[in-house]
Amino acid sequence: MASTGNSMLLSFLMFTVVLSLEVIYRAKLASSELFTILGGFISSLLFLFFFIFIANFQESSGTKTGWGAVIVAELVALVVAGTVHRVCITTCFLFSAGLLYEVNKLSAMMQSRSELKSKRH
Repeated sequence: MASTGNSMLLSFLMFTVVLSLEVIYRAKLASSELFTILGGFISSLLFLFFFIFIANFQESSGTKTGWGAVIVAELVALVVAGTVHRVCITTCFLFSAGLLYEVNKLSAMMQSRSELKSKRH
């Protein structure tokens, strides 16, 4: 399993790369309906990477991750999506909700797996 510091660094680097590419290709992403939806999906990836960064930062500092991290990461992603196209804001929000649901499922699965391992030992 990856350490908190490595995960935080990798998520920040991925956030930076995706943000840079989205800014570079902003005009192309706003050129058609399909690319606009793709722009929203790319912005939702920004949400995911920034949320992972915030959660790992809070974990390393000893505080509990809550809805504040989700809201901050979502606001950042929506602002970036808004710079591409207005429709990207809506699609980003919808894709981010789906990604958050999947991250929650994955987190619950990993937590139950670690609890089972600790009970066996």
